Amino acid sequence: MTAEELLAAYTSGERNFSEADFSEADLSGADLSDADLSRANLNGVNLSGANLSRADLRVANLSKANLQVADLQVADLSEADLNGADFSQADFNGANPGWYR
Repeated sequence: MTAEELLAAYTSGERNFSEADFSEADLSGADLSDADLSRANLNGVNLSGANLSRADLRVANLSKANLQVADLQVADLSEADLNGADFSQADFNGANPGWYR
């Protein structure tokens, strides 16, 4: 599934993108609130400024992802691979950040 297909599916009401591969995609500024991205491959994805509030990112691969200024309020990142991810100015209010697990 491409980034364009993801955004079109999300706009039409789909929220389950579990185990999908979006590596290296540009999803900057995307609204993916409430999305199930558990076990998804988001390696190197540009999610800067994206809305990932309440998103399920458990066990997702977010290594080297750009999450600058992303909204991760109440998101679940438990057991996610966060190696090399950039979370500069990201909002983790109420989130399960996962890096302490």
